[in-house]
Amino acid sequence: MSMERAKAYLAERGYADRIIIPEKSSATVAEAAAALGCEPGMIAKTLSFLQGEQPVLILVEGMARIDNSKYKGRFGCKAKMIPGDMVEALIGHDVGGVCPFGINPGVRVYLDESLKRHETVYPAAGTDHSAVRLSIADLEDATDNAEWIDVCRMPEPAPQGE
Repeated sequence: MSMERAKAYLAERGYADRIIIPEKSSATVAEAAAALGCEPGMIAKTLSFLQGEQPVLILVEGMARIDNSKYKGRFGCKAKMIPGDMVEALIGHDVGGVCPFGINPGVRVYLDESLKRHETVYPAAGTDHSAVRLSIADLEDATDNAEWIDVCRMPEPAPQGE
């Protein structure tokens, strides 16, 4: 049902033709990048948090990590991930397929600035074997112009060998 909700939502906005159903799993950033043949950073990872009782989704660049001090500065609370067994009930999609499309009413969606490093990104589309190819402008449109925030840090580059 999760995929149908995401697909219906994307169809209403004219993006259903961009849904990709790879043969291999897209549940993790590494799996999604391999299945889609793109850089891991192009995966728009959707992270789910609880702020008190309020579920919140933040889409971030595939290699980005939440910076706890930035998160607290922006939201006034510590970053608290939704426990895996509660994600589907609170968000409307299960772990591995969480996306901002066809979610439960009242879930807030944010886009992290880290995504802007890429022209095209691939968020999930409701299951662990799905993605949708979107430009940054299309992502904004498909998320009803979700607010842009800066709550991530990028990993340090690996040292170059001599």
